[in-house]
Amino acid sequence: MTSFTDSERRQSSRIRLQIPLFLRGSDDSGAEFIDLTKTLDVSSTGACVLTRRTLQIGQIVRITIPVSTEQGSGLIPAETPPIQARVRRAGEIGEAHTVGVEFLKPLE
Repeated sequence: MTSFTDSERRQSSRIRLQIPLFLRGSDDSGAEFIDLTKTLDVSSTGACVLTRRTLQIGQIVRITIPVSTEQGSGLIPAETPPIQARVRRAGEIGEAHTVGVEFLKPLE
């Protein structure tokens, strides 16, 4: 059995759910980026996100979810308001990277 410290325990359980999203932040050189990617799992306090970028632990990123334009109405925004998150974990799956992020404000 693996023992986790308090800082390694998740505050809420996650569910496997792939949601397309825009991931925004700054790369190692300070240049702003925006990537269309997806979640691998989600909870009210964080998510695991797939990305092509190498992100640093502690880095702040912004997540927005694209909204379908099928409605054709100018009343519906093209994406949700940004969710700010802090990178807490980083890993690799082949050539892709996974990042575990903690939302700065839990989702309601």
